[in-house]
Amino acid sequence: MLPINKNLQGKVAVITGGGGVLCSCMAKELARQGMKVAVLNRTYEKAMKTVEEILTQGGQAIAIECDVVQVESVKRAEEMVFNEYGRCDVLINGAGGNHPNGVTTKEIVEKEDLTNGQLSTFFDLTLEGFSFVYNLNFIGTFIPTQIFSKRMIGNQGTIINISSMSAKSPMTKVPAYSAAKAGIENFTKWLSVHMAEAGIRVNAIAPGFFLTKQNEALLKNEDGTNTERTEKILAHTPMRRLGSPEDLLGTLLWLVDDQASGFVTGISVPVDGGFMAYSGV
Repeated sequence: MLPINKNLQGKVAVITGGGGVLCSCMAKELARQGMKVAVLNRTYEKAMKTVEEILTQGGQAIAIECDVVQVESVKRAEEMVFNEYGRCDVLINGAGGNHPNGVTTKEIVEKEDLTNGQLSTFFDLTLEGFSFVYNLNFIGTFIPTQIFSKRMIGNQGTIINISSMSAKSPMTKVPAYSAAKAGIENFTKWLSVHMAEAGIRVNAIAPGFFLTKQNEALLKNEDGTNTERTEKILAHTPMRRLGSPEDLLGTLLWLVDDQASGFVTGISVPVDGGFMAYSGV
């Protein structure tokens, strides 16, 4: 268990996608540290589940239904946060995910695939599916940042975006997701410069391979065994395991603490078990 950081007590954190596997863990840890947490999620029940766990442990949190790709939905959420807590010190853009219509069946395309109706090739990806994935991950970061950061101007604040291994080196099968995460890393750098003199630091965390609801079908077979893709991931991860949500918390607490990382902005921190460091040979 990580030590309690008194610098964080009483501060307000807003977490989009706070009902998900990784971000619910972040929300619970920030609440344990004494922060007031607003858990935003498109599905209210998932947000409430996270909040109930926080309240049970004696923390402070509210659940807000919010669709991060809908401007009015985010504006309503922002008003609710400020009515309840009066400010936002930390914004974590954690909402994201994938969609079957934005994913190819195979890593590479072969001519005979084009007449195989059982496969989803690059040419079968729909605009709706690709747009859904790109908008959820990138536009779903842009909109909350624009709306929540406006009242943060002039006050010390921190924005943390959630990147991915696919940002620097695109993963096979998930072109929309990879493009969106690459965009998030570029946007993180741009925004860090734009906001620097306004007192807002902007950084990203790039998780390695973690088992979540969004990627479960890619990483696990129906019987619970590893897919071929998972075995390939583990072979290229020097620490030879998938990440657990708790692996992100130390980096998170460092980045949200203005005393610990007050001169850190515009970076993306990989938490990947050495994946990005390994060439494969």
